[in-house]
Amino acid sequence: MTAERVLALLGERGLSLAVAESLTGGLLVDAFVRVPGASAVLRGGLVAYETALKSELLDVDAGLLRAHGPVHPEVARQMADGVRRRLAVAGAPADCGLATTGVAGPGPQGGRPAGTVHVGIALPGRLHVVSARLGGDRAAVRTGTARLAVEALLDALAQE
Repeated sequence: MTAERVLALLGERGLSLAVAESLTGGLLVDAFVRVPGASAVLRGGLVAYETALKSELLDVDAGLLRAHGPVHPEVARQMADGVRRRLAVAGAPADCGLATTGVAGPGPQGGRPAGTVHVGIALPGRLHVVSARLGGDRAAVRTGTARLAVEALLDALAQE
């Protein structure tokens, strides 16, 4: 399982992980929590489903949200960096942040079609995003996004 590999790799490197979710609504953090020993690496997760919470809880720029809405690559980047900082322990931010935002469907949102997803990844000294257009119904888009996020983080860690 890819989540196991991610947690093992983070553990080997002594890195912690924080997760922020929108459209996945907890599925992503659940993928990690299912792995025995996840607590050695995983700090926790925040589900910021409401757009305003992305700004209030994750420090996503409110102007960006007004201009582009919550389904935007830069929103995903800022969510990943924001959750990393917000899930600090004793003042130390998490080493890695992982975030999802997008449109699960069944219809479009803010002019973006169902299946449009963005995954933000914040690693020490590096922020990036993976964007995709996923097919299927609402459930398929949500589970596909969680899978994409775990795989994207694994790929990013492999490049470190």
